[in-house]
Amino acid sequence: MSVIDDVRRVLQEVLQVGDRMVVLDPSTPLFGSIPEFDSMAVVAVVTGLEEQFDIQVDDDDISAEVFATLDSLTRFVERKLVA
Repeated sequence: MSVIDDVRRVLQEVLQVGDRMVVLDPSTPLFGSIPEFDSMAVVAVVTGLEEQFDIQVDDDDISAEVFATLDSLTRFVERKLVA
């Protein structure tokens, strides 16, 4: 599996949106566009990504830009993986 597929799966599991996440392409807006993806869900998504990828996300890392699209979130995870 690719990083984007794993990120999509984490989103699907955390947000409990079923198969709707499968149709997300890299440019699909996330935060503010998916009703289930609110500020409380951000914390759960971060925890899920930390567990899935064995990364550490600091509070300073969290921004609207990171959670703007599936692509921006995937690129963030990829940067964490090489850090």
